[in-house]
Amino acid sequence: MSDTKVYLLDGGTLVIDGFHAFWNRGPGGELRFPCYAVLVEHADGTYIFDTGYDHDHVMKVLPFEKPLQTPEQTIPGALARIGKKPQDVDYVINSHYHFDHCGGNKYLTEACTLCHAKELEACSCHQPFEHLGYSDLSFAPDLAKAKAGAKDAAEPALDIYTPKFETLTGDQEIAKGLWLFETPGHTAGHYSMMVELKNRRPMLFTADACYSQKNMDMMCISSFHLDPTASLKSMQRLKDLAEKYDAELFYSHDPESFGDYIKAPGFYS
Repeated sequence: MSDTKVYLLDGGTLVIDGFHAFWNRGPGGELRFPCYAVLVEHADGTYIFDTGYDHDHVMKVLPFEKPLQTPEQTIPGALARIGKKPQDVDYVINSHYHFDHCGGNKYLTEACTLCHAKELEACSCHQPFEHLGYSDLSFAPDLAKAKAGAKDAAEPALDIYTPKFETLTGDQEIAKGLWLFETPGHTAGHYSMMVELKNRRPMLFTADACYSQKNMDMMCISSFHLDPTASLKSMQRLKDLAEKYDAELFYSHDPESFGDYIKAPGFYS
């Protein structure tokens, strides 16, 4: 049995205001932050946790986030750096369905998609203030067609592929040493992921339950959330999980920590 390997696939950067990254705390002003996907080579298959953003979508819908993404930072380009193709991915795990975590799903047409049942439901039944967060539905063409309405139902861009979804609830060990932990608040069905490895401490990926080490240190959530009280509880849960499993926390959008992470083609094992 081969040892599990973890690759961090650099997906480029976006910009938000500091008062959004650190809700009501700041400091304000432009903050450029990283987006990345996590590829796990496991004996049971190849998994990707989140897939970053789609540059064309962001330029069309959220250009004020000033995306910077090279061809090598798309999912196909990032996979090529480690000798893989999109069809080599068996499972996509989405922590949640905000546009900067699912934009590359559309390339992974042969993979089964795993997500929280509440999160898939939220894509078509979310609060009005979550509209931009859930603006990229390319990962679920049927939902995109329904949202567009009959007038645009024949739009070729909506006929990308027919994804296979497997919805989950509760904490799950989806493969040996590969855990999903419920961390709601940022969204209704948010998952964080922990990977156990042979040669190092477990890696606990917060996803957007906690943007950065600074957020954790201040116990300050981002402004893009559904339930601020639940968000704080999930941040505390991540702290508790890290202590319980002696896991190292890896944050989703931390410009300071990201510089020290090993990026593909390097890996953790």
